[in-house]
Amino acid sequence: MKFLRAYDIDIIKLKDGKHTFRFEVKDEFFRFFEAEDWINGSKVIVKVALNKSGSVIEADFLFEGTVKLTCDRSLEEFDYPLDFKEKIIYKYGPLEQEITEDIFMVTKDTSSINVAQLIYEFILLAIPAKKIHPDYMDEMDDEEFEDEGALVYLSEENEQDELEAKDENPEAPIDPRWEILNKLKKKD
Repeated sequence: MKFLRAYDIDIIKLKDGKHTFRFEVKDEFFRFFEAEDWINGSKVIVKVALNKSGSVIEADFLFEGTVKLTCDRSLEEFDYPLDFKEKIIYKYGPLEQEITEDIFMVTKDTSSINVAQLIYEFILLAIPAKKIHPDYMDEMDDEEFEDEGALVYLSEENEQDELEAKDENPEAPIDPRWEILNKLKKKD
């Protein structure tokens, strides 16, 4: 766990006010988290601006740099730029726990907070699900994304029922909830 200590921030020694910390995220960072299969290299600088007060610590993360990804279409490696901000709040309380995804509780006796896991998760969330090399972005068809989110699979029974319903009464709505709404609309 010696590697993780490089991402510790000693909060117990900090006086109230603003403090800035700088972390470098390189290849060994992703090797530690066993993510080198899909992140082939990185040069990311993370600046953490802490604002400590008597009851809360606000941590603003600024990410700048690149991660090397493999294109899903061409299998070519490319540098994906990262430039984004995130915010985490640490509140003082009786025990250490995660309250929400961006609010953590720490005790007054907590000597340090480790930001390695947060940095890793923020970078993961910033990487697109579909990794396309910038040279191929222009070649992407709008038709590929036209049906995104549409129903992909219908069982034969459902498909046959829909076809029969359309044949019997072409103007009848498929969903019975629409019939109720249409009745209410006709009363007006």
